[in-house]
Amino acid sequence: MADKMALAKAINESLRRALETDPKVLIMGEDVGKLGGVFRVTDGLQKDFGESRVIDTPLAESGIVGTAIGLALRGYRPVVEIQFDGFVFPAYDQIVTQLAKMHARSLGKVKLPVVVRIPYGGGIGAVEHHSESPESLFAHVAGLKVVSPSNASDAYWMMQQAIQSDDPVIFFEPKRRYWDKGEVNAEAIPGPLHKAQVVRGGTDLTLAAYGPMVKLCQEVADAAAEEGKNLEVLDLRSVSPIDFDSIQASVEKTRRLVVVHEAPVFFGSGAEIAARITERSFYHLEAPVLRVGGYHAPYPPARLEEEYLPNLDRVLDAVDRSLAY
Repeated sequence: MADKMALAKAINESLRRALETDPKVLIMGEDVGKLGGVFRVTDGLQKDFGESRVIDTPLAESGIVGTAIGLALRGYRPVVEIQFDGFVFPAYDQIVTQLAKMHARSLGKVKLPVVVRIPYGGGIGAVEHHSESPESLFAHVAGLKVVSPSNASDAYWMMQQAIQSDDPVIFFEPKRRYWDKGEVNAEAIPGPLHKAQVVRGGTDLTLAAYGPMVKLCQEVADAAAEEGKNLEVLDLRSVSPIDFDSIQASVEKTRRLVVVHEAPVFFGSGAEIAARITERSFYHLEAPVLRVGGYHAPYPPARLEEEYLPNLDRVLDAVDRSLAY
């Protein structure tokens, strides 16, 4: 039976299930225990599982991730929360030089099953350092898996799969979608963690997105349909690895591709997708791959963020430009 719940609640339920089924699973982070997290994603977990399983940490991201690495070396499966996206950078050294590389450095003998949860992206009117989209920085690092759900069902199951993975996973949670509700079937059989999904079929153009931009792309497809355009929406779900096979299959059907993400277009994940699909499907494309994203500038004050973030008009403009070729 499926239950309807918010994306944040789906992650909470997934963490609860992991704590119940595996005594080696631990949750760590700033205010994750008594407060239940600033977004209440871990609400009630410390009360039910105790302070030794759901641990309130000092305000020290490098120390949090470093401790998680040590725990993983001792056989635990830590789930670390970085309270906001912009707070991850003090821990960047631990993540990219230790967490990502230990498996290769040990010639495969050491596994580090650590999940780093990061609420990310804009749209909530937050102050500086609270609305970043740094996923490409982590996707560039070999040894890390980088994923981002767009809906409650994926949030539930992708968290389960991330915790069960023997590789470190950076789990980007779209904070502007925390309160969007969807059906979650806790008895379902999930698909592969890094498999893209077609969430709306179409024939004229493919919109590829992940995390917070999938809902926007569905709204774009609705608006385009009123003008007689039939757009396919592909939820990538994973930024590293990227499911290029699914993108290629969609593009070779529609012959056009627009990639949408909140992160800056400059050196963003859309650039890698554009290059790969151009290499793979050059003779199928009827227009260059276009990208819509944030600008190559520091994230602006909250009053200006709607001008910075991709919106309906900017994506529709890219659709029109592609179809005009």
